[in-house]
Amino acid sequence: MRRARTRRPVRVAAVAASIAVALCACSATGGGGDPMSPVAVDPDPDKPAVLTGVTGLTEIAKLTGPDAMNDTESVGVAGTDLGSMVNLGDTTYFLFGDTFGERDPDAYGGQGGLWRSNVSAWTTDDDPSDGIEFDAWAPVDGLGLATAMVEGEHDANDGTGEVTKIPTYGFAIGETLYLSYMSVKFWGAPGAWDANFAGLATSTDGGETWTALESPTWPGDSNFVQVAAAHVVDDGAEYVYLWGIPAGRFGDVQLMRVPATVEAVEDASAYEYFAGTGDAPAWSADPAEASTVVEGTIGELSVMWSDYLDRWLMGYSDAGNAYLREGATPWGPWGDPVELVPGDEYPGLYAPYLNPRYVGDGGRTVYFALSLWGPYNVYWFSAELEKAE
Repeated sequence: MRRARTRRPVRVAAVAASIAVALCACSATGGGGDPMSPVAVDPDPDKPAVLTGVTGLTEIAKLTGPDAMNDTESVGVAGTDLGSMVNLGDTTYFLFGDTFGERDPDAYGGQGGLWRSNVSAWTTDDDPSDGIEFDAWAPVDGLGLATAMVEGEHDANDGTGEVTKIPTYGFAIGETLYLSYMSVKFWGAPGAWDANFAGLATSTDGGETWTALESPTWPGDSNFVQVAAAHVVDDGAEYVYLWGIPAGRFGDVQLMRVPATVEAVEDASAYEYFAGTGDAPAWSADPAEASTVVEGTIGELSVMWSDYLDRWLMGYSDAGNAYLREGATPWGPWGDPVELVPGDEYPGLYAPYLNPRYVGDGGRTVYFALSLWGPYNVYWFSAELEKAE
């Protein structure tokens, strides 16, 4: 039985004529709870685990689709999924996956007409306690319908072409937005799929237009097909850290980093891969030397710094439940999984995306997006972190 949901009235939002973009970093938070501040990396791996559990799980609102708190059907979004988030100034972008503008009332899962491989909504709503109200969508067409950031080829699902391009995460450098996406060549059994490659797309006009970059890209069989990003300061230098997993929901987590500049992000040779620790963390230019930092069946992950725990916090699903893990450092050790959302209460759940902007009570309350496969839409939840004294 699904937990009861309290329906709240939708506030009326003014649609901005343009997006004011400010110099910022990607989605991460430093001391003091500022979600735009880079996190200073503490390399000490000996800090004890403190996350003991999660309580107070609450389904707050349905964000997309029929009867949602946002009127998404007017922009051609009747069904969509994912919803990872990237912060740019006072604006947060929600990055959605395969999107359908027409769906039968009894439709189940990802199906329907007016198919786009991905769409994005943006918001300046800074109160997550009653859901997230979208200000507008970008890009849109002349009719005001949400259009793809980078459209997929929509080839047949036979493993010979590209079925779709799925956004896996995003980050920002200054006024430049970056979208991480994967080119899917075959959808297999639930939780399993094959990719052609992973790459980046960029926008310099607040998400109104996007350009897919020719480089860097990662092979479809690599461990960096899906990523989660955070902005850090490591030994005095600023980096984007990217935790990566293979295609599907059954792989391990590895870690790479790149200097937090536009020039470096768009230069494949600037990326380094975490290759283990000795006297100090080791980084290699060769992705084949990347070490596993979290073992397990990890799908659709997000990572942020938790001021409340004074630890890194990872959210993910495993084709069953949604979990949290805490990390002493970006490369670990990472604690045991703590159940965040039970799959028996929310069948078909996936993609529990966190955002350091959306926390409460000093970080004890975390808010997150969660996709449900059956209704094929995105919901907004909260939960309370419990920690050892």
